[in-house]
Amino acid sequence: MQNFWRLAPTAVSVLLTLLYPLAIWLGHGRVEPRLLALLLVLAAATRLPTLKLKRASRWWLAAALLLAAAAIWNNALLPLKLYPVLVNLGMLALFGYSLYAPPSIIERMARLSDPALPDYAIAYTRRVTQVWCGFFVINGALALVTALWASAALWSLYNGVVAYVLMGCLFAGEYLVRMLVKRRHARLALQALVQQGGQHV
Repeated sequence: MQNFWRLAPTAVSVLLTLLYPLAIWLGHGRVEPRLLALLLVLAAATRLPTLKLKRASRWWLAAALLLAAAAIWNNALLPLKLYPVLVNLGMLALFGYSLYAPPSIIERMARLSDPALPDYAIAYTRRVTQVWCGFFVINGALALVTALWASAALWSLYNGVVAYVLMGCLFAGEYLVRMLVKRRHARLALQALVQQGGQHV
């Protein structure tokens, strides 16, 4: 039960992030932006339990509240449409900083299931982290373009559907590449063992 309450804010935050574009699209023209901004305030509130643990969460919270304040003050939709840009910038900063101060984010995730990663796996996880950084740059740029120049419907379609489909494709593609890399290195390791055995005969 204790684990549930510890994970609940993160689960709510993820759910709000997933549903946010749809909510903005449905509310556009029906609900004033200053009221829709409460969704952003709620999303920010779910990060409060992490403020004492993560400095990045403080910056994210400040930026999210700034967007919400701009939407409320001007009763404008644009600040709310910039939220996906903020999410991508936050993820880019998180992944990018881990490249500057190893281990990389992907390596940390990989070590949860395999603490003794071989050298090739460490190099691979670093490369995957770089790929995700590239994804966040491109996805963030497209989120910005749709926020500034696209209709609310197109913005919602990209940020609420297309972006997640692309993310899923990247996950699937990385998994396939990972399996190929593992098989290749397993084959090389086996060949090395066979050669060593032949030398001792």
